[in-house]
Amino acid sequence: MNRALTLWRHRMAGIVFAGAVFSLLWCNLAAAQSRPDQPELNDVHFHLTNYIQQGTDIHDFLNIMGTKVGRVALFGIPLQQEWSYQNSGDFAPTYYLQTDAPLYYYSFTDAYIAMAYRSLSKEQQARFDPMITGFNPADMYAADHIRRVLQTFPGVFSGVGEFTIHKEFVSAKVAGETASLTNPALDRILDFAAEVGLVVLIHNDMDVPFAKPGAEPAYLAQMKALLKRHPQTTVIWAHTGMGRVVRPVTRHAAAIEAILQDPQFKQVYFDISWDEVAKYLVATPESTRISADLINRYPDRFLFGTDEVAPSSQEKYLRVYEQYGPLWSLLTKDASEKVRKGNYERLFDEARQKVRAWERAHTQ
Repeated sequence: MNRALTLWRHRMAGIVFAGAVFSLLWCNLAAAQSRPDQPELNDVHFHLTNYIQQGTDIHDFLNIMGTKVGRVALFGIPLQQEWSYQNSGDFAPTYYLQTDAPLYYYSFTDAYIAMAYRSLSKEQQARFDPMITGFNPADMYAADHIRRVLQTFPGVFSGVGEFTIHKEFVSAKVAGETASLTNPALDRILDFAAEVGLVVLIHNDMDVPFAKPGAEPAYLAQMKALLKRHPQTTVIWAHTGMGRVVRPVTRHAAAIEAILQDPQFKQVYFDISWDEVAKYLVATPESTRISADLINRYPDRFLFGTDEVAPSSQEKYLRVYEQYGPLWSLLTKDASEKVRKGNYERLFDEARQKVRAWERAHTQ
């Protein structure tokens, strides 16, 4: 009787132990899915919603990221495309090139992004760095909007952007005053970002569409002057100043290298996002080599981003990353690691720490 009882106890203990081991393995698997240990890339430039404020559910997007993508800078699009019946009738445009109707700033995007982020578990939240975008950069009150968002949603945001100053086909469509690199409203935004520790992601074309070959880039001098005025603000210049038809300016790599070499711009970084930019960088073996040589010389100053908008699958989401295949193959191991992951983690880890400290000091 005693021997049988002892055997039964041993069996039960074994079952309990096996159950505990299975439970631990399951928890570890779930944790690995929510926070991959060895992702292939981080994404510094991603739009969860589009120009009519529709997009991918953030929980579905986590599945799209899978274990291949570690962290993502998360934002909507600050501009809403108006559906003007007088312009397009029953056709409802979803993109700014589909209609002549104006765009207008849509501040609710920040609340939407914040609530989507808050719907996640803590482990899932750790994979995102939400950004504030819903403001008019020509408005002197824009910095006040950013402050208000931080105080309303503490613990959420790490940066500002992507927001636009000069952008082909977009700037002229925005209702109201045209944004400018010389507007004091923009200086207020960058000053406040420095005070808080927010990363700033700014879209500003280096030149105008269809510029004359050899002419001085229209906005390069103004952009450099802006960056010099804000040496304490961490700025990521989106797309290295290129656009859909704003091609690399003459000696584009040299213009960027002049910034990278100048200690007055030590706070300035570049992202290589968007398929429209990738088409230039990998257009020819020579263009890819020039790009790779520049990045290999300054591996700490470039970050990768997809610039995808509300993708429906991992294949669509990572198509830009795959498009850059020829570039990745020419980067050194160290440069590739920094551009794909390390620089993102360094900048946004620091931003998280600084912004949370500011929030604790300024939020009841």
